[in-house]
Amino acid sequence: MSKAIGMVEYKTVSAGIQAADIMVKTAEVDVIEAQTVCPGKYIAVISGQLSAVEAAVTAAKVKCGLHLINSFVLGNPHESIFPAIYGATNIREISALGILETYDATSIIVAADVAAKTAIVDLIELRIARGMCGKSYMLLTGEVAAVEAAIEKARKQIGEDGMYLDSSVIAHPDEKICRSIL
Repeated sequence: MSKAIGMVEYKTVSAGIQAADIMVKTAEVDVIEAQTVCPGKYIAVISGQLSAVEAAVTAAKVKCGLHLINSFVLGNPHESIFPAIYGATNIREISALGILETYDATSIIVAADVAAKTAIVDLIELRIARGMCGKSYMLLTGEVAAVEAAIEKARKQIGEDGMYLDSSVIAHPDEKICRSIL
């Protein structure tokens, strides 16, 4: 049984809060984030042992499926996901900057996990639907080839569900841009 992360995203606040309550009552999980996001959607992100996270997410999907937008369970998520969600990464220099944007909140965490496991990159930030009309994005850095590989693999992974919006890789971004990001 490994550490896992799971998430549900709902069209309505009512269904989202109900789902979050169901998840914590179903299994021993920790709430990383449970809140309203633009445009009036609700997300709940949990962590715990894989079997507990799977049970909690499944229960929420079954009992509150009508308003469900998307969900996921990731076993063994990359360790850099958590600091990137909290905005607590410690990046001092950006060699290449990768940006990937999605239509929904759940896809960005899956994309970040795929990217971080594909190449030697550092996640800078995961912006999960706050102030973006429900869209989300991630920023990552590393050597140009690594960032390109990570973004491409993440794009392909989430593009299969139709949630991919756009992405870019900027080799050696200007120092002014780097300061605004860090």
